[in-house]
Amino acid sequence: MDEKKTSSPETAPIAATAEHNANFEENIRSIIRSGKPASVIRDDLDNYHANDIAEVLETLDTATRKRLYNILSLEMTAEIFTYLDEPAPYLHELGLDRAAAVLAEMDADEAVDILENLDPEEKEALIARMDQESKDDIHLIFSYDEEQIGSRMTTNYIVIPNNCTIKQAMRHLISQAEDNDNIDTIYVEDENGRYFGAIELKDLITAREYMKLEDIISTSYPYVYADEKSSDCMEELIDYSEDSIPVLDRNHKIIGAITYEDIAEAIDDEMGDDYAKLAGLTSEEDLHEPLLQSLKKRLPWLVLLLFLGMGVSSVVGIFEPIVDRIALLICFQSMILDMAGNVGTQSLAVTIRVLMDEDISAMQKLGFVFKEMRIGFLNGLLLGSASFVVIGIFIHIMKQKSLFFSFALSGCVGISLLTAMVISSLVGVLVPMLFHKLKVDPAVASGPLITTVNDLVAVVTYYGLAEILLVDVFHLV
Repeated sequence: MDEKKTSSPETAPIAATAEHNANFEENIRSIIRSGKPASVIRDDLDNYHANDIAEVLETLDTATRKRLYNILSLEMTAEIFTYLDEPAPYLHELGLDRAAAVLAEMDADEAVDILENLDPEEKEALIARMDQESKDDIHLIFSYDEEQIGSRMTTNYIVIPNNCTIKQAMRHLISQAEDNDNIDTIYVEDENGRYFGAIELKDLITAREYMKLEDIISTSYPYVYADEKSSDCMEELIDYSEDSIPVLDRNHKIIGAITYEDIAEAIDDEMGDDYAKLAGLTSEEDLHEPLLQSLKKRLPWLVLLLFLGMGVSSVVGIFEPIVDRIALLICFQSMILDMAGNVGTQSLAVTIRVLMDEDISAMQKLGFVFKEMRIGFLNGLLLGSASFVVIGIFIHIMKQKSLFFSFALSGCVGISLLTAMVISSLVGVLVPMLFHKLKVDPAVASGPLITTVNDLVAVVTYYGLAEILLVDVFHLV
């Protein structure tokens, strides 16, 4: 009897999706190469998602792509270009005038993302060829620093006055919806053009004509200012979980909106930068970043750490006499240094996450410090005890040393490990807190410094205890 072939429920949907995507892409290629009239090809492609067309576009030869550009409408081309990973090379194929028209068709924030990766001369040439409204929107976004929320906002939003009726509000929505598709949340301004509140689309649709508009306006709807730093208001934006939040200038007037997609992108960028900073880089490196630019990001901290490392090596040199007399000590140095570094890095990661909460009190910070020390102590006690037993047996059996010598040395390793882990936990918490207090980014400053400080602490603790216990107390040499 033939066995029935079954697929795992976890893998079946993934395989099906991949198969569907492959079919879509093959169908799109066939349509593009069909030789049918342009209007027919355009209508056929309209049945596929722009992301699928973008994936196919990247696999076509230059001549086929250029022929496709002449077939597609500006709107469709603009939508496809928003899904390209590296749109700049394909933008060049359009020519300046058509490229400018395609960018003008995009949401301003998406156009800015593309323009940022072009040469300054090319960027200015493209902006100069756009219509005035697109120019104004792009210049507005470019006017904000990349760390400010205004650099991430879109000008794609709908706003209505607060003194209109439900019927008039619907007319405003319909008239603006043609140019702005971000319609799930409708912003409301007062008679002075200042932000007044927001209305959910479903509330406006279900409202009766006899109702007052103010009855469905949420005047407590959240907002952010364009000049706020993204990192400062990210937690607030996440907490509200709204589809979009209005962005205001300091006159309380609406100038844009930040969508949930923008928030997710900002979080991803923030996490990438924080991860890079923990490694001692000034910011996250890009795959296509020039060699010299990558060197500039990495070299400053490496130079500083080189000199700090020389300091650690000098301290090790002080304990050269004890190493000469008990050479076995050197075998366990790296283990203690590594464990101290690991504990410090763990405490650092947790501390940076805690410091993101600006509302945390001094007492809560103090409680957090003691908690990390307790964790370091308990972990150190467990690992130190294990090291005492395992290393003692190892030295006695493998190195043929006496039981007293073996467990005296392993005891020194265990106590050093415990001490180093407690101190490293403390350093991993206090150093980023200190930098945070001094208004220095704790992520970029703490990671490399903590590693070196913990190495220094571990070396002094280990060899210092070895000299006190093994030489001065037990007189083993």
